[in-house]
Amino acid sequence: MTNENPGGTGNDLALDDITFRACGPIITQTINDTDNISTNLCEGQSANYLLKATILNDVYQNPKYQWQANNGNGWNDIAEQVGKEYLVSFVNAVAGSYQYRLITAEAENIGLATCRVATTPFTINVTAFPIAVAENFSPICIGQTIQLNASGGTSYSWVGPNFSSTEKSPSIINATKEMAGEYTVTVATNGCSTTATTTVSILEPPVVATNFKQTTICEGTSVALSASGGTIYQWAPAVGLSDPDSSNPTASPTETTIYTVKVSNGACTETAEITVNVNKNAIVDAGLDQKIILGQAITLNGKVMGNDFTYYWSPNDFLEDPSQLNPIAKPTGDITYTLHAISNLGCNTITDKVFIKVYPKIVVPNSFSPNGDSVNDTWNIPAALAFPNPIVRVVNRNGQLVYQSNGIYKPWDGKLNGRDLPSAVYYYTIYFNEDFETFRGWINLIR
Repeated sequence: MTNENPGGTGNDLALDDITFRACGPIITQTINDTDNISTNLCEGQSANYLLKATILNDVYQNPKYQWQANNGNGWNDIAEQVGKEYLVSFVNAVAGSYQYRLITAEAENIGLATCRVATTPFTINVTAFPIAVAENFSPICIGQTIQLNASGGTSYSWVGPNFSSTEKSPSIINATKEMAGEYTVTVATNGCSTTATTTVSILEPPVVATNFKQTTICEGTSVALSASGGTIYQWAPAVGLSDPDSSNPTASPTETTIYTVKVSNGACTETAEITVNVNKNAIVDAGLDQKIILGQAITLNGKVMGNDFTYYWSPNDFLEDPSQLNPIAKPTGDITYTLHAISNLGCNTITDKVFIKVYPKIVVPNSFSPNGDSVNDTWNIPAALAFPNPIVRVVNRNGQLVYQSNGIYKPWDGKLNGRDLPSAVYYYTIYFNEDFETFRGWINLIR
């Protein structure tokens, strides 16, 4: 290259998008008389391809030609292929990419890579048949979406019941029974295709039936629930149920409960409800045990809560009105009263008891005459015999203890250490039990 316009400042030579190659002719190429220089073949097929190079303005005086092949290990001469055409034959083709080219040069330079020109490589791609996969996520329920999915290639073509699509994973909304059946996809890569089929199942929603909509039980009892119409069952809440995943669990709720059952046939789910009303057993409280002295009256403190009940006390002895919750009682001896609450709904009768301890009336004599006439010879307190461990003490006016009884009461005979005490006024304390304050007073011993 020379600069034909010297002079001036700088250089007026510019280069732009210039390609350099070895000096040689221009070559055009065809495969099977088409302008293509590449083509595709499917694995296992057979075909013949005529590769042709046309030399334009051949500049060589003694040209030589040589076909070469590249099967992945570089370019190698093909024996005896020294013309401008080469017929490539594939029989039961093996997958891979096969390349061919024609090189030309002066005969004496054909072996020199820097002194020859080559055609653009002819490429024959042998493509393995794709492994087609077709799937769906059925069974589904009427009204849901059919989701198809394919894999294995670069292009896809689906056909099915009144359906076609070129998407890889098409969706079909609002499924109907008519859309059930086989869907086939053609999976292709470089013109090589295989098919796969998937079957779509569409189910009717289950028709749920239960053994009743509502029932009533008594607290502490149970009832059998039942649902039908599907293959899978789930009850909620699970509280009080023997098996929430059974079609017929036993329900034993302690409170009124609405049970919801989900019934499924594998794809479709419907629900139903059963209400179990619980009639609560009465809560009965007869009150705390009480203690009175003979002749006193007491009010029983009965309480009852629950659903629709009647109540009464037994026995009715010494009660003002046994049909009242708080009757007045005036028993003459120890007694246990029972408060009964009877359900008017057929549920259990509940009872509670209260014990009334009746102590005798306490009278403490203030004089006795131990003179041996068998009349009032001892200081006797009859009420003390009703107590297991009374403590009775007597002292003289100087505070000296002259008599004491611990445990079972023993009447005092007016003696101290076996000797008669003189007539005088003595002072006593009597402790019966924790229910009574200590009694205090005086006694006149008379001889």
